[in-house]
Amino acid sequence: MNPNERLVLVLHRHWLILAIGIAWHLFLLLLPLITYIILSFGGFVFPFGPVSYPLTVLGISIYYLLVSLFFLSSYMDYTLDIWLVTNDRILNIEQKGLFARVISEKKLYRVQDITSEVKGVWQTLFHYGDVFIQTAGEKQRFIFKQVPNAREVAKKIIHLLEQNRENPYYHPEQTLKEE
Repeated sequence: MNPNERLVLVLHRHWLILAIGIAWHLFLLLLPLITYIILSFGGFVFPFGPVSYPLTVLGISIYYLLVSLFFLSSYMDYTLDIWLVTNDRILNIEQKGLFARVISEKKLYRVQDITSEVKGVWQTLFHYGDVFIQTAGEKQRFIFKQVPNAREVAKKIIHLLEQNRENPYYHPEQTLKEE
């Protein structure tokens, strides 16, 4: 960061996304127990023998390990996806799987268009959505996914853009050409 740069926004996904993920994984953790109870009340008797019992325990253990792995992966994706907006640039840090991360950065003066999108009942009720930032560059579009108050985020970035354009001392293209 340069000395004049200050952090304006730190964005994560909306808390509801994590809550839905937790509820879904809790349901998946309870699914074997629910299946067992339904089959037991239906009159199905589980024939546990010297081979079938260890295989059943092994299968259920593998199932729980996979559900835990997918929960860990989705939790890491939720917590490690972060979008930073400063008065000079935008940083997009996204976790892709367990061992991959993509970090993109664009100067604020390269931003051409900002769009916020709120779709559906849940996004409207809980005030979250996507913010699309169109830039002139190799990666033309930044997407802030499922961020709280998407419209307010877009307004703040637009306000930052206007401040940068009104600043008579801030013209990065001219300073590069003069040097």
